[in-house]
Amino acid sequence: MENYSKEEQYLKAKKRVDQLKGFYWHLASYLIVNTFISSVKVISNIHNGETFSEAFFDFGTFAVWFMWGIGLAFHAFGVFGVRIAFGKNWEERKIKQFMQEEQERAGKWE
Repeated sequence: MENYSKEEQYLKAKKRVDQLKGFYWHLASYLIVNTFISSVKVISNIHNGETFSEAFFDFGTFAVWFMWGIGLAFHAFGVFGVRIAFGKNWEERKIKQFMQEEQERAGKWE
């Protein structure tokens, strides 16, 4: 029974790590795609006769950042809650942390 419990804890922890990885991929795509869109918009506006300042500070340049950022913020709160942790070997540490938390929760009900 204990092996099953450890395996179950591992699977739950692995699921959380997958959620974290999903968020990091979302963040990376947010930065890459929005940088590309903003660059194209600024360059296009400059070619249409606007100055760099006019093109850069146009609401349309940052509208996608803002709207997608709202979705990214909801994703972050869904994954992290109120705490955000980064660092070296974070995947292994998170698996161990989630396994320990699950073991503690299971111990409360015994």
